[in-house]
Amino acid sequence: MNTPSRVAATLSLAVLVGGGGYWAGTNNLASVFGIDLAETALARPAGGRPSPTGAVIYYRHPDGLPQFSATPKNVDDGRPFVAVHASEDVSFEDNAKAPTVTAAAGVAPEAAPSKGRILYYRNPMGLPDTSKAPKKDSMGMDYIPVYAGEQSDASTVKVSLGKLQRTGVKTASAEMASISRKIQVPGTVALDERLVSIISMRTDSFVDDVADVTTGARIGKGEKLFRFYSKDIATAASEYAARVNGDAGPTLRLKNLGVPQEVIDDIARTREVPASMTYTAPRDGIVLERSATAGMMAKSGDVLFRIADISNVWVVADVPEYDLTSVRIGASADVVVRSLPGRTFKGVIDLIYPEVETQTRTTKVRIEIPNPDGALLPNMYAEVQIEAGAPNPVVAVPNSAVIDTGDRQVVFVDKGEGRFEPKDVTLGVRGEDKTEISKGIAVGDKVVIAANFLLDAESNLNSALSAMTSEETKP
Repeated sequence: MNTPSRVAATLSLAVLVGGGGYWAGTNNLASVFGIDLAETALARPAGGRPSPTGAVIYYRHPDGLPQFSATPKNVDDGRPFVAVHASEDVSFEDNAKAPTVTAAAGVAPEAAPSKGRILYYRNPMGLPDTSKAPKKDSMGMDYIPVYAGEQSDASTVKVSLGKLQRTGVKTASAEMASISRKIQVPGTVALDERLVSIISMRTDSFVDDVADVTTGARIGKGEKLFRFYSKDIATAASEYAARVNGDAGPTLRLKNLGVPQEVIDDIARTREVPASMTYTAPRDGIVLERSATAGMMAKSGDVLFRIADISNVWVVADVPEYDLTSVRIGASADVVVRSLPGRTFKGVIDLIYPEVETQTRTTKVRIEIPNPDGALLPNMYAEVQIEAGAPNPVVAVPNSAVIDTGDRQVVFVDKGEGRFEPKDVTLGVRGEDKTEISKGIAVGDKVVIAANFLLDAESNLNSALSAMTSEETKP
């Protein structure tokens, strides 16, 4: 063979050997034939890659494709999947750092602290999908490993600092605060029962004359209502006029028969018994009922007049059952009547009726309203705004911190270092922007007020996966 031919053959052999070596290195040919290149190497550089340690946790495709297996298997051309040891697994933490190597000093790198055995890999978006081996989702995101040590409290959520910023999680401290809110309910104006007077005779009487007073008319205290004659009253009046040494017996009898004090005083002054007596109005008010007629015979107990003082009225409002815990006696209320635009009447709650209507599921609340000018009339429709809440400071959190599922109420508490724990709480009064927490958290606890629904979904997923894993590990 001439010289040019030998040169060409030598170059071809060099290219073939180099290319074959490159292919063998990239395809882990040594592991196919059971050869450990680390053992056959004469020396390893001080800064070289350390040998894999730990148990085999999964197997990857020999060509680096995103294909994994929990058990040994081969590709279509017969080559086996490459075993991946615990020290070779990829860290999914945002703050993961590679071990430092001091090549010049010849010091071996420190082994990364072990997080325990990987139980499974979960979907990075929180979907209920898990895998025994590493995989990617439809968007190319790696599934997140879940270690055995992280399952001690399945409901607790751990979020890295980077994810906290991306998801918008915000916290606030529970504090002592006075909670208030306004409840809008309908109401009706009613008479104050304590200011209603009924005028009736206590003995048989004849009505001689009736004043020009009709139903609905306003009347003042002391105004004449009617004149009457009664045989029993005339007899008692005669005995009173003829009394000797201040005998109090006839005086008491006249009072018991319903004779007004003014008439008794006139008899005592004049010592004369009038043929008929005048009955006057006992209070200011409006005439609700008039049954007296001139010339009629009034039996004992017959109602002749009914008069009501409307200088003070009630507004009876219907409060829904679920708002009763927020309403208290003494709370202020504003009343607006449509027929009196521009006016707001202020009052206080003086009674909460001890009954819930079975059909409307409401409870009546009585509000006392001053009505000096008589503008409010009985049976007027009113719109009531009640100042509800807790007047004394209570443990409170922002309304957005409470997750109410209907069956339970949950608040997420920030435990630090990206850990969030759900706490079942008992709610009290719910105000405009704060909610009372009567049980579950204390003053100073940091609670999540934004993106807590994402944490709740993550917590529910963790609990479900923990239950699944526990079932799988049972013998």
